[in-house]
Parts: sequence; structure tokens; C-alpha cells
Amino acid sequence: MKIIRFGGFLLASALLVIPAAVAAEKPEALRWKAGAAAADITPEGPVWMAGYGNRTKPSETVAQRIFAKALALENALNSRVVIVTLDLSEVPLQMREAVERQVGERYGLPPGAILPNCSHTHSGPSTTDWGVRFIRGELADPLYIEKAAAYGKMVEGKIVEAIGEAISRSSPANLHYTRARAGFAMNRRLRNGHVIQNSPNPEGPVDHDVPVLRVTAPDGSLKAILFGYACHNTGSGTYAINGDYAGYAQAYLEQAHPGTVALFMLGAGGDQNPYPRGTLELVAQHGRTLANAVEAALSVTVQRPVNGPLRSAIGYATIDYAVPSRAELELQTRSRNNAEKARGASLLKKLEADGKLSASYLCPVQVVQFGVDLTLIAIGGETTVDYSLRLKQELGHGPAAVWVAGYSNDVFGYMGSRRVIIEGGYEGYSSNVSYGDRHPGPFTTTTEERVVEKVYELIRAINH
Repeated sequence: MKIIRFGGFLLASALLVIPAAVAAEKPEALRWKAGAAAADITPEGPVWMAGYGNRTKPSETVAQRIFAKALALENALNSRVVIVTLDLSEVPLQMREAVERQVGERYGLPPGAILPNCSHTHSGPSTTDWGVRFIRGELADPLYIEKAAAYGKMVEGKIVEAIGEAISRSSPANLHYTRARAGFAMNRRLRNGHVIQNSPNPEGPVDHDVPVLRVTAPDGSLKAILFGYACHNTGSGTYAINGDYAGYAQAYLEQAHPGTVALFMLGAGGDQNPYPRGTLELVAQHGRTLANAVEAALSVTVQRPVNGPLRSAIGYATIDYAVPSRAELELQTRSRNNAEKARGASLLKKLEADGKLSASYLCPVQVVQFGVDLTLIAIGGETTVDYSLRLKQELGHGPAAVWVAGYSNDVFGYMGSRRVIIEGGYEGYSSNVSYGDRHPGPFTTTTEERVVEKVYELIRAINH
């Protein structure tokens, strides 16, 4: 048994992942039904694109169609989870909440049974009017603000449609887990003196695992492939709509396995970039590399069966801001940087109106547990790689595999680890400050412990 410490107390991690109650489950709890579906969410005509703030015009063409996909998993005891993957830059909280309400009403799914994850492609459309206003500021065209809001509503409907279709397609299935590796991700936080630059850092931490969940019919035919990787989808900055390397990897796999739905789940890639990068040709190349890694995982002769019971839960970790003082905000209003100046003025107005600024944010944390075989942990925000490395090291022992996904349920900004926040730089400090007045300041160094503590709390709860 492995003993770990967090938050000032000790936990026996083996007991958290492999409770005796799971081992004693009846055989019918181990049987699966599964169904998968895809809905096309490619925008019509030019739209403002998400991801890069230096774009000067809307999209010009479509290099690749983009999709919302759903994988419905159910064991014989009628416990169900639906994983939704999106070829989009973000999962806005309001989108998660709207989908949650609708599928709860239509299909009786509780909040913890829905897991939306975005690929964070920087070549997809903005999904909120706020996104266009933030990127373009005073130059935001009302036409594209309206189009972004309408597009987001359309996507909500398409997600619900895909979930319903996946549930309706559910039929007996077998689940197997394995993994491979891909090497094009590289840490992008390079120290240069006292500054952290956004630049390739071959010495920085990475997570090159490619986790793969294979879903097959009883006759062995492939129904769906859920796979992941911890790397930003920032292969190009063109004006062509596409799913970046993740979109190309999914397309290659579906071409190689007709009738199969391939779903990509982004890992803890907040401080990782694909290299080399800059063109659609490189994007397609990285997509082929990732697809090849998935094929390698599928070709493993002995794969780990994934059994039930299926349990899931969602909770929210309270993460604190380093809230600026009035004097600091007044200093910002005198900045030569127009964005910082506007942000300081806006936050001062909030402070004067409310008497205080927000002290914390609620970060969604979700756990989906497949018996003793696999634990899937999904964290909100642009989760940096330390979260994945830590949780896999602490929980991934014995028969239990651990899969960590970031960019899930609410992509509200960067989720730096303690190390990243202390170091500062874009992911640890300036990114959240640059989100306009959405965040009053960067997150504090207690963030990582709060999130990890919530992970363990949820694991205990679903195995109680």
C-alpha cells in the first residue's frame, strides 16, 4: 500500500482506488453497453476564431470540418456516463450548464454523468459573444459578436443531439484500456534569466502518454476509440477552420476504421506545445503521429479489460485569487499598456460598486471510475502537466490505470501547478491577468493542493 500526504494528513491511496466494495460487485455489474455519435459543428461562413488574440480578421475557409462527439457508456446496473469531446477552443461554463439541464430533463443524467472536454484547437470558432469582445476589444464587429453567441447556442443543441444519438445506439460492448506514446509535445516554459519565455524547453516536464480506451462489439468489431494526449492544439495560426492535430488524428483513425467514432480528449497540456509548428502541413503531420500511436496501442496483443461498476461524481475546488489592492489597480490605470489600463479601470469600478473583488473561483473536478481497472480524472481550466504527472504517480499503482484530462467542464483560464505559479510567466501569472476583468488576479500557490484534495474527496465519496 502506498501512503501519500496532502493537505496536512495521510491517505492510503490503494484504499481509495481499489475499495473492497468494488471487488465484491456482482458479475452483472461488469457488463457494458456503449454507443457513440458525432454531430458536425462546422460554422457557416466567416466567423471570429478563438485562441489567438493577434488575428486581424475572421475565418476565410474551412480546411477540415469539426465535430461534437459523444460516447455513452453504461453497465448492467444502469449506471451511465457520457463523455463529450469538442473540436473547440473552450467549454464555457454556461454551455456545460445548459447541456447539463437539457440532458438531465431528457435522459435523466445527473451532473456527474456528463463529461465535456474540448481539444482547445486554436483554429476553431469563438463560442461566446464575450470571447469576440475580449479578443477584439473596441474593434469588435457587432455582426461577429452576434454570430458567436448564436454559434454557441447551436453547439449546445448539437451536443444534446449527439448525446441522445449515442444513448440510442447503446448496445453490448467490451472495453479495453492500453496506452502508447507520442513525442511531438514539448514543454514551452523556458527560463531566460529571471524571465519565463514561451519557447521550446526540452528539459521541461512532459507527459507523452497516449491513453486509449477501445470499445468493441461482442464480435470484436471496433465501435469507438477514446484517446488523449497532453499538448496544446496550436499547430497553426491560419484563417482556416480545422481541428488542429487532434482533428486530423481523429479523421485518420476513422478513415482507417470505417464505422468507428474516434474521440480525442485533451490532457493536462496547458504548458505544452506541438513542435515544430506553424503550418497546416505540420498540423497534419502531428495528427498522423498521434494516430499512429493510437494504432500502436490498438495492436498490443494483451490489452487490459476494463470492467465495472461505473461510478462518477463532479465537485468544485475553491481556488483563491491573489487579489490586487486598490493602489495596485490605480497603478494599472496609469499603464502604457492599453489592455492593462482598461482592466485596472474596470476592476476599480467593480471594487467601488461592490466594495470588494471576487476572492476565489470554483474549479470543476470530475472523477469517473471503472471498477478497479481505470480512474479518469477531469479538471477544469487549462491544466498544466504537473497535475497529470502527480496524480498518475500517486494513484496509478497495482491494477489501476489513471487517465488525467484537463480542459473539462469549464475552461476559465490557466490552471497552473504550485511550481508554475511560483515561477510565474504566462501560465502562472500573466495569462489570467490578461483575461480582461474576468479574473481579478492570478491564482495563489494553494491551487494545486485544493484541486488534488478535491480529487481524493470525490474518489472517497463514490466508493463510500
